[in-house]
Amino acid sequence: MSNKEIVLTEADMSRLIEMAWEDRTPFEAILKTYQLDEPSLMRIMQAQLKPSSYRLWRKRVKEKSSKHLKLRSPDIKRDHCKTQYKISR
Repeated sequence: MSNKEIVLTEADMSRLIEMAWEDRTPFEAILKTYQLDEPSLMRIMQAQLKPSSYRLWRKRVKEKSSKHLKLRSPDIKRDHCKTQYKISR
């Protein structure tokens, strides 16, 4: 992320956190949608989550190769869970 600050609404922040937790949503999708790279996302997640929740999220991210497009299996066709966009329907 560049030095310019990204301002997110409460709804955007909620959506961003949902995308970060979702195993199928790669970091590249978050970068494209919110212009946030992985280190920037980590800082936001650390600020928004309880310490134990942040540690759990980081552990999940490290274990899930599907969070990085280059490491992802070609068998994974979708980039989000079916219920991920439930709020916007």
